[in-house]
Amino acid sequence: MKSLFLTGAVSLLLLTSCNKDEKVQTATSLEQQKLDYQARQIDLEKQKLAIEKEKINFEKQKDSLDKVAAEKEQERKAEANRVAKRSTPRRSSGSVASNSSSGSSSSVGSSSAGTTSTANQKKGWSSAAKGTVIGTVGGAAAGAIISKKNPGLGAVIGGIAGGATGYTIGRSEDRKSGRVQK
Repeated sequence: MKSLFLTGAVSLLLLTSCNKDEKVQTATSLEQQKLDYQARQIDLEKQKLAIEKEKINFEKQKDSLDKVAAEKEQERKAEANRVAKRSTPRRSSGSVASNSSSGSSSSVGSSSAGTTSTANQKKGWSSAAKGTVIGTVGGAAAGAIISKKNPGLGAVIGGIAGGATGYTIGRSEDRKSGRVQK
């Protein structure tokens, strides 16, 4: 019986000592879990800060791009104002360039040099320019058809003659409409 009592006491002692280890392990594991949780929270906060820094950098870049775009827009407006000031209506000296040079480009150029536009006039082609183009094309076609031996030369001569005639008629229409002063 002594041995039975001794065995029971040793067993009870072992069981209680094992429970203490489990309690200690449980307490340690709870502390470890708390530390792990706090470490994860710190990592999440670091990530949030990094995201915020990226947002701030993005906003700075966006603001700088907006500033550049605004500066370009101001430069464009300033250039448009400079061009508008340069192209203010001026009185012509009354002399018109002659149309006896070759091709329709000089006729169109002389119509632009001889006309003055006012701010309230519609933009677009003047009657002189339209008449020059129509006269040049019509004269070139007629000259090519009429000249049997050399249609190229006939087209050039017909284009010059038709352009000059079209310009003269168109210019008179511009004077009647008030687009060009005399």
